[in-house]
Amino acid sequence: MAEILERSGYLVKVRVEVPAERVAQSYEALLKEVAGRVRIPGFRPGKAPLKVVEARLGRQELLEDLKERLVDETYPEAVRELGLLPVSARVVEASLEEGSPFVYVAEVENYPEVRLPDWRSFTLEVAPVEVTEEMVEKALEELRQRYAELVPVDRGAEEGDHVFVRTEEGAEFPIDLSKALPHVREALLGKKAGDVVQVPVLNEKGEKVREVRTEILEVKTLQVPELDEEFAKTLEAESLEDLKAKVRESLKRQAEAEYQAARERAFLEKLAEGLEADIPPSMLQAEERHLLEHLAEDLHREGIALEAYLKALEEKGELEKFREDLRQEAQKRVRRALAKEKLAEELRPQVTEEEWQAYLQSVARAYGLSLKELRQQLGERGLERLKASYLQDKAVREALAQLG
Repeated sequence: MAEILERSGYLVKVRVEVPAERVAQSYEALLKEVAGRVRIPGFRPGKAPLKVVEARLGRQELLEDLKERLVDETYPEAVRELGLLPVSARVVEASLEEGSPFVYVAEVENYPEVRLPDWRSFTLEVAPVEVTEEMVEKALEELRQRYAELVPVDRGAEEGDHVFVRTEEGAEFPIDLSKALPHVREALLGKKAGDVVQVPVLNEKGEKVREVRTEILEVKTLQVPELDEEFAKTLEAESLEDLKAKVRESLKRQAEAEYQAARERAFLEKLAEGLEADIPPSMLQAEERHLLEHLAEDLHREGIALEAYLKALEEKGELEKFREDLRQEAQKRVRRALAKEKLAEELRPQVTEEEWQAYLQSVARAYGLSLKELRQQLGERGLERLKASYLQDKAVREALAQLG
């Protein structure tokens, strides 16, 4: 039997009573389980009488284990019975006496009740991006750069060239002069194939410690194709004008996508700012941990430990600001998640099986997986979470369509 004793915002105090008969049955089951594990002198494993096992281990210790077991068994039943959605809980009182029911009181941090602002009255100040001729010209120039080729030249190396070299140890490799260290670039500029130069090696203080004999094998420059009819045809356009039209159309689609994404961000920001919710601290703490885990992964890829990063912040006096920024970001994320969830609950967007399968295929392609592999990796619960997220995103799009 379970009942709510007090309710204040997200905090709910719950009283649970476990019948004496169930307590006795659980205690006997616990004794039998323990008896099969412990070794008691004079008895074969699992053959010692339960009273002997009880005396050996101590009744009080067994009762403490029993309390934990009964809470683990009955707490999920109690919150379901009371219609609660707990995000965390702790037992604050527990009473267990021989022959009596087991009674305990738990403080539950319940999933917050959320009220959305009147989002249908929102005005979103997001201006659409106009595609200009300058933007088209820039995109065409980027295309030219993308299709540029390295070609050998019979002259001294210039800024932006690639110099192919062989060191005295026999190692061969190219050096991009636009990215080379200043002292290396200085040593190679003006040199051509067949020349031999001494490239200095510097220590951490920038002092020359030795020189490496380096032979210039070849100098290559980046040759950018002309923006003409021939170049357009290599990109499967009928003509240069057709290529420009296709680039312009592509930029328009990109601008429209960016505009819609900006509207979604602005809408969600206003929705999250305006919602009313008493958010349990445990939800915010969980999101902070989640953010720290992502930071730790990013730092690990750079060869930096999270502890070292935090220590460096502390030494610079920036740790408190970092923690405050982390708390604020966690709160923003939780509020956005609650807002999207409540909006989906309000609008109840639908998804057809065909639409869902097409979305799964796009996700699988993005991760380089087959649909079967994606399903296996996510599992049923993962697929349910993915579908819920998809429906929430669809609810945002539907809300924006209503705003016009």
